[in-house]
Amino acid sequence: MLLIRFLIISICILYMLRMLGRLLLPAIFRGVINKTQAQQNNPTQNRPADRRPKEGTVKVDYIPPNVYKSAVPDSEGEFVKYEEVKK
Repeated sequence: MLLIRFLIISICILYMLRMLGRLLLPAIFRGVINKTQAQQNNPTQNRPADRRPKEGTVKVDYIPPNVYKSAVPDSEGEFVKYEEVKK
């Protein structure tokens, strides 16, 4: 009895969600599409004022941390140079 009741309630909830999706999703997509089209038609609205760097200057956006650190971790020990002796 409990399982049948659970199944009926679950089916009703899924049916209602499906109906709401059919009504609400097109309106949401229409709003997103209109917004992106407005941004494409007027791209200067979102861009800051025309600030071009002077010619010859370099702008660095990202500097990775520990660029020159060894690939072998310190816990692996230290490197010992050796020469191979052939007989």
